Amino acid sequence: MRASLAGWVFAAPALAVLGIFFGLPVLAALLLSLTDFDLYALADSGNLRFVALDNYLDLLRTPLFWKALGNTFYFVVIGVPLSIAVSLAAALLLNSSVARMRALLRTALFAPVVTTLVAVAVIWRYLFHTSYGLVNWGLAQVGIAPVDWLGDPRWAMPTIILFAVWKNFGYNMVIFLAGLQAIPGDLYEAARIDGASRWRQFIHITLPQLGPVLLVVGVITVSGYFQLFAEPYVMTRGDPLQSTVSVLYYMFEEGFKWWNLGRASAVAFLLFLIILAATTLLLRVGRRKGLV
Repeated sequence: MRASLAGWVFAAPALAVLGIFFGLPVLAALLLSLTDFDLYALADSGNLRFVALDNYLDLLRTPLFWKALGNTFYFVVIGVPLSIAVSLAAALLLNSSVARMRALLRTALFAPVVTTLVAVAVIWRYLFHTSYGLVNWGLAQVGIAPVDWLGDPRWAMPTIILFAVWKNFGYNMVIFLAGLQAIPGDLYEAARIDGASRWRQFIHITLPQLGPVLLVVGVITVSGYFQLFAEPYVMTRGDPLQSTVSVLYYMFEEGFKWWNLGRASAVAFLLFLIILAATTLLLRVGRRKGLV
């Protein structure tokens, strides 16, 4: 009892901070999602009404919400595997015996993670500009007509996915690199003696040994990619034809453009439930595979 009490005493400051700055805002947002809190209620609390689940039901009848949800799933389904693949490839490169100047390479590949997202998003917007962007200039040198990367609904989201992968792959790369360095070298030596090719070593040694790391990276990446906001906000403002409106961007517009704070809170909790379901599914799959 005395040891348990001491533990609670030491944990109390951290728990208090979490309760004040996380627990209370979450509870307040949950309560807001059950009301019609808007600009009129902000001016006079007498205009505030309890609407129960009407905000959630109304969202399910809103075409733009489903459009935003579809865009977000498109971003996650394409972006997450691509990001993990690029991160793993970069980690394998850094862990390779033929790599030179590893410290410099590690710093260069991790640099996009620590850059300011809004600043580099503006730079990428100019790189992919239809008239004077560097990408279209390069395509013109090989005889390919300019592409309206951010103005064409077919290309806007793939461009944002490419930017997000470039911006975030370095974080997962460091995690993969730590996992690769923890794999015993004896396993690869035994495989080489048995005549296993590099591809077979990768399939039968590297991937199984990286199983728990892949699970952690998958959970982190999925939960992060579902929260797509800054990229479309800076690069496209949700256009063209609302092809880059994400759930979080839709929540922002509902809350801070139209001041429907009750609906915005409902969007936030629906997104929370989606992320919870996705991460729970990943953890169950990992548990079945013996990774947890």
